Amino acid sequence: MTRTRNRAIAALAVTLALQAGAAGAVLAQAGPAAASAPAASPAAAIRVTEGQVGEVGPGGTLIYPAVTSCLTVTVRLADGGLIGAHASLFQVPGEYRSDRILAAVKQRVGTRAVRAVEVRGAVGAWHPGYFTKAIESYPDGAQVPVPSRPDPDGLARAVADGLGQPRGKVTVWDLPDGDQTVN
Repeated sequence: MTRTRNRAIAALAVTLALQAGAAGAVLAQAGPAAASAPAASPAAAIRVTEGQVGEVGPGGTLIYPAVTSCLTVTVRLADGGLIGAHASLFQVPGEYRSDRILAAVKQRVGTRAVRAVEVRGAVGAWHPGYFTKAIESYPDGAQVPVPSRPDPDGLARAVADGLGQPRGKVTVWDLPDGDQTVN
């Protein structure tokens, strides 16, 4: 597994380096950890770090620190609340893997109405399949899919499917460098 992971890291590093100059707005319509941010509270600001899912009530703010090779998924609820996930290419010990994080968000949403879903981050580093099979789950010697180009439409479909939401509610932005604040 270490060799597979090292090869995947090297391939993704090359992909990120090639895509660094292409950052900008790309718009596409469209065994988990116990550690997650606390339940929603009105007008709160919470940090959602790699592998975590968190929620704030109406007027609250989600802060996703150090989004470099990650993707963030923010669900805007009809009541104004936000549910956010910070999906990491590689699992952070004790947190959600990329192939389990959307299920955790879906569970947190429950039966509440969803207004929109926003995906932001290193779009060019992510293969849509990472939401259904994490990089860590490939055995040694297996071919790990590596994106050859950004696939915002594929990511939007994968997120919509994972959350059980219509594709038209999901937008994707390529914003791969730095902290993200959503309110």
